[in-house]
Amino acid sequence: KELTKVLKEGKYKIVHSHINTLSVFPLYCAKKAKVPVRIAHSHSTTNKKEWKKNLMKQMLKPFSKLFATDYFACTEYAGRWLFGDKEFDKGNIYVLNNAIEVDKFKYDEKIRKLKRKELEIKDNQIVIGHIGRFVAQKNHTFLIDIFNEVHKQNKNTILLLIGQGPLQEEIKAKVNDFGLKESVIFLGQRNDVNELYQAMDVFLLPSLYEGLGMVLIEAQCNGLPCVCSTEVPIVAKLNENLNFLDLNSSLKFWADEILRSSKSFGRFDCSIYVKQSGFDIEKETKSLEKKYKALL
Repeated sequence: KELTKVLKEGKYKIVHSHINTLSVFPLYCAKKAKVPVRIAHSHSTTNKKEWKKNLMKQMLKPFSKLFATDYFACTEYAGRWLFGDKEFDKGNIYVLNNAIEVDKFKYDEKIRKLKRKELEIKDNQIVIGHIGRFVAQKNHTFLIDIFNEVHKQNKNTILLLIGQGPLQEEIKAKVNDFGLKESVIFLGQRNDVNELYQAMDVFLLPSLYEGLGMVLIEAQCNGLPCVCSTEVPIVAKLNENLNFLDLNSSLKFWADEILRSSKSFGRFDCSIYVKQSGFDIEKETKSLEKKYKALL
């Protein structure tokens, strides 16, 4: 009722909802408020391991188009998942890249040294980084298993975990059980993420599913070697320095690839790959503005 009231009083021409299957609710309010353009935007997919969440998504999925006038998605994969192959093949889904401020994420050796000093990380230590909410989707349990194997092979390794969420305490307990407390740094929610990438040597994302995986775009812009699961869409790969591994592969296989990646690539500014692949926010902002005007 409150949302419908806000939309009526504001006399909005466009309501753009970014909450996947849950978009049915705000777009219902928008239709009641007689908003002419109602956009449902798909940013994610699903994974069979999250069966409870998946059940809710599958129940709501048929209603995703009910109150929407237009369909957006961050990738073809996310668009086909929520709105269906027919809609995508008919050209009814507008793919808008999740873009970043490219200059903000460029590699900077000076910032790297300052950040590592701030975090009390030695020059010879290998830093594996992860950014994501502590929820099942991000697969932190498996991530800790991987790092445990990495640490067995090389004690001179550190894991940076950035983010917060409901599973954080559970993951902290697992870290303690493995005796990794001194080697895993929980940084919580941060507003200096662009600088924290500089301190890392490898970026790890073993997600159960992703609509895109924005952190990979940022990490690649920063020149970081990236290791992620095959559940991440192929469109996230901007250069040859990102490798996809199957979640069913052994922990040793993951650990070997992470340690190999940490040594095989010299850091440099990779922002050109981001721009070439269409993830530059300056370009995408103009594209969205043009699209809004066309819809109106």
